[in-house]
Amino acid sequence: MNPLVSAHYLEGLSSPLELLLDWGGSDFTPYERLLHRRARAVFVRDEKSLNRLKSLGIRHAYWYGSFAMDLLPPPERDLGFVGPDPLLALLPGTRGDEAFSLPLMLEASRYLPLVPAVAWPKAWEALPSLPGWQKTFWDEETLKLERQGHTVWVLRRAFSAILHRAKLAFATAGTAAEQAAGLGIPIVAFPTPGPQYTRAFARRQKRLLGEALHLVEADPYRVASQGLILLQALELYQRSSEAGKARIGPPGGIQGTREHIRKDLEEAFQ
Repeated sequence: MNPLVSAHYLEGLSSPLELLLDWGGSDFTPYERLLHRRARAVFVRDEKSLNRLKSLGIRHAYWYGSFAMDLLPPPERDLGFVGPDPLLALLPGTRGDEAFSLPLMLEASRYLPLVPAVAWPKAWEALPSLPGWQKTFWDEETLKLERQGHTVWVLRRAFSAILHRAKLAFATAGTAAEQAAGLGIPIVAFPTPGPQYTRAFARRQKRLLGEALHLVEADPYRVASQGLILLQALELYQRSSEAGKARIGPPGGIQGTREHIRKDLEEAFQ
């Protein structure tokens, strides 16, 4: 099982060299295919990867659902205090890109008719400098940012709660963006100077998520503009939403894999 590989990554490659440089992360290598033929079962992360392996002659490949969606917990807490409106999820990531991406997301959020909520996973001391924003702690897990009448909520231990109320997401994140897409939330993303969400990483995630992810330049007005387009163009919004759910798939991968292995072991020792 390699939950990082997906046949979706093979879409839209600019050149054979791009595949060669990222082969182990985009397709099953010859070594992996040899191991697959010797294995009793191979478990994959999405339906397209299942079809890819079967086209390579691996008939004992199985897909039971998304591992990423299995790891998304129920909403951690009630967010009623932010109001009844849908949220704009701001997902700056956890790998260091947030120092660049969070201020840009905050600026872009000022032009959208949604309540912005930042899923902040780190200690408050790690929050980047946010000049121009007035900070007020609502409680120990909640920070309120205000600027010229615009309010943004920065929330710790509320990632799933935010996603389950979000209508749209700005993201420079890996798994978090995939989980948002799996819930049917269209994503606007942009490259950062790194360390993770570089232009190459962003293009790779675009291949994975397809129409669920809209990649734009790192400019707050372009980010906001693409967000407004999605909110106003209902057909595009629906297509993006369905693409995310189809590509990531429903939960069930961990449970299905576990049950498969359990039954296989029971039959082997009977």
